[in-house]
Amino acid sequence: MSARTRTIPAALAAAALAVVLAGCGAGGSGAGGTAASSAPAIPTPTKDNALAAKVPASISADGKLVFGTDASYPPNEFTDTDGSTIIGMDVDLGTAIAQKLGLQAEFQNSQFSGIIPGIDGARYEAGMSSFSITPDRTATVDMVSYFTAGTSLAVKAGNPEGLTPDNLCGKAIGVQAGTTQAEEVATRNKDCQAKGQPPLQVTELQQQTDVTLALTSSRIVGMLADSPVAAYAVTTTNKAVEVVGEPYDTAPYGVVIKKNQGEYAQAIQGAIQSLMDDGTYKAVLDKWNVANGAIPTSQINA
Repeated sequence: MSARTRTIPAALAAAALAVVLAGCGAGGSGAGGTAASSAPAIPTPTKDNALAAKVPASISADGKLVFGTDASYPPNEFTDTDGSTIIGMDVDLGTAIAQKLGLQAEFQNSQFSGIIPGIDGARYEAGMSSFSITPDRTATVDMVSYFTAGTSLAVKAGNPEGLTPDNLCGKAIGVQAGTTQAEEVATRNKDCQAKGQPPLQVTELQQQTDVTLALTSSRIVGMLADSPVAAYAVTTTNKAVEVVGEPYDTAPYGVVIKKNQGEYAQAIQGAIQSLMDDGTYKAVLDKWNVANGAIPTSQINA
């Protein structure tokens, strides 16, 4: 991937129509997540009739807004301790977007690579799963910005290998399949080769929670993940993991919707902007301790 976060090339997405909402795990003590606690309850947004009128009847008729998400990426989207309830920052924000449009949010769990094909095939009416906005993506779908994140390098506490983002050649590094970081390691290997150094020993797993577990169990010495995900892993592993340096390659996340749906993109953008303006957006980000990724304005295909 190029800019940042969980991204999958448009050609691969188009080829993956069959891979839809299987069931990603999450949670667990060592690698996954626990629900945010202690934060104030998020207020229920008031329906905006003007925005609701922009939602196509084919979507609003059943009163639901169906999201595809890969629930293995805490704190953005993951399963609660019951193993089935999907929670996270994206879930709370998506729920608020639906409420602003007078709809009830429904989140369906999918492999990451199946979400965009599922949107193209009308299985999902939107996608919220830490998708970075990229030119390849916006050529085939519309994306409405709501957050920003970069890539972070996470290592075991104390950084025993002395890793930095600049010295990963020859090291055992983990990434989640289909993400920006999965593409990044391929680019890094070309750089290692050009320098006459050994390539990264890449472990690519379907779920981010499994990548974190691989790190805590010493199967890898570092992992590359979105900055809020890496930071959250520090908390959920009782600081067995630490983040090295600052995030890099920062770019916005976007809600993914199918192209050519009238004013639907404007409805999503207007709902997000309204949540930003009324304080709901801030409450969601504060709940999940990711306020440093806040953006002031939502845009379509930014």
